[in-house]
Amino acid sequence: MGIQERERKMYRPLRRAGLEVIPDAVPDGTMPFVSGWHPKDVVGGFSHRYETPRLVERLNEDWYDLAVSSGLLDHRREFLVLLPHGTHTHQAVLRKQNQHYGRRAAPAVWARVRLLDRWDVMGRGAASAFLGVRAGHPGFGMMALDSSMYISCSTGEAGVDVLAVRHPDRSENILQHLEWYANWDYPLADKELQKRIAVWLAGRAPGTVSRPDR
Repeated sequence: MGIQERERKMYRPLRRAGLEVIPDAVPDGTMPFVSGWHPKDVVGGFSHRYETPRLVERLNEDWYDLAVSSGLLDHRREFLVLLPHGTHTHQAVLRKQNQHYGRRAAPAVWARVRLLDRWDVMGRGAASAFLGVRAGHPGFGMMALDSSMYISCSTGEAGVDVLAVRHPDRSENILQHLEWYANWDYPLADKELQKRIAVWLAGRAPGTVSRPDR
């Protein structure tokens, strides 16, 4: 996707949701993807069923509280968000994944964004089709610029689940899963992502794994 097409199809809808994309500004050394956490890695989160009154408003309120309290936002209210490659929307990715059995691939890359004064992540953001399926049905991954916090939002059959993982780049569980994915011999695996994960793992400083309590 060219710069102008990406601006028109992706950046503008996200800006209307209150997320200003800052191109080519992802910090060097950022882990390419987060997956494989265990319950002991999770330090916070919330869930709401679809029948919850004022669902979008409640989701927005709880997301912002979690983003502030967990340290997702820096002093400029900037953070990272996973956005799909090319023109693929979140909904298209979900359809593709549901057609195939096996572990989930991760066809997305980090983008640096700034939270504007007026925002609607769970409504307009989800409805943009890049952060969800539709308003009130969000799905995304977000991370602090220093990789100290990761927030995952998933849309399930009964409701929306959001959780926070501290220092995903130091979690033994996550690192083991990334190593597995980098070596996964499967035709549907994202080969480019596997290469990026392998490079990132090879460049990590030794002794930075936080082992879970036994």
